[in-house]
Amino acid sequence: MDSSQASTLGTSGSGGNGLLSTQTNDTANATPNDDPKQNLNQVINSIQKTLGLLHQLYLTVSSFNAASQLPLLQRLNSLVTELDNMAKLSEKCNIQVPMEVLNLIDDGKNPDEFTRDVLNGCIAKNQVTKGKTDAFKGLRKHLLEELEQAFPDEVESYREIRASAAAESKRLAQSQSILQNGDVKVKTEL
Repeated sequence: MDSSQASTLGTSGSGGNGLLSTQTNDTANATPNDDPKQNLNQVINSIQKTLGLLHQLYLTVSSFNAASQLPLLQRLNSLVTELDNMAKLSEKCNIQVPMEVLNLIDDGKNPDEFTRDVLNGCIAKNQVTKGKTDAFKGLRKHLLEELEQAFPDEVESYREIRASAAAESKRLAQSQSILQNGDVKVKTEL
């Protein structure tokens, strides 16, 4: 067993039945951490460690002989411990995956197809909405032209009221860090 395997397995030795009893650091689990990014990173690290343990286990099994039984048991115990750790860490993560993605994976398809389909749907809906917006702008322009011919004084006062309201709204938006479309500016994370 090399030094990396020994550090992975702990330094406590084996029990009477050939099982390795590893020591865990309970102080790391004593402080709750609610940062979602750190929780996700811990799960990702646990997955990577599990993959490494699976690779070590594969190497041990592929060259198995009677002398490698103890390392095999130690690696199995390490794998079980890490899977248990992964399950505990995953409880802290709240990740929601759409059922369509899981169905695509079950069907052996690339989950990027789901993302592509969602984006194409959003683009199509955006084009429809833009068309409706352009149609209303055209209608408004046409109505103002017709109203200006029939009621020139009222349309002029409407435009003055509209211009002053737009200027006031722009001034208020700038003072409150609100974008012109009504959204609030959000500070970007570093």
